[in-house]
Amino acid sequence: MSEVRDGLFYSKEHEWVFVDGDIATIGITDYAQESLGDIVFIELPDIGREVSKDESVAVVESVKAASDVYSPVSGEIVEINPELDSSPEIVNSSPYDEGWFFKVKISDPDELAILMNASDYEAYIKEL
Repeated sequence: MSEVRDGLFYSKEHEWVFVDGDIATIGITDYAQESLGDIVFIELPDIGREVSKDESVAVVESVKAASDVYSPVSGEIVEINPELDSSPEIVNSSPYDEGWFFKVKISDPDELAILMNASDYEAYIKEL
């Protein structure tokens, strides 16, 4: 069973969001990394880029497939995880801690209400 953490928001595309003030830290869920298998490359967005909710902003490549990563919120990319350039496999071992992808300065906090909480996301992945 995939780990799902309380205190995060989740998207139907299997991104998680941790909110601290107006900054959202975003990564892919344990379920997503398990589905992808061994991750070998991650293309991250540029800092300063303005993104819209549900816009494709990153790409994850695994031995199985390449998959888009979407921003669950609108705003400006303010930071990316530099560790993922040289060690993309961190996402497999630590998707919620060391394996975060990027941070967004949230422009519309109301968008968070559309995302799932932990119990809703657990129910969602059980049906897949």
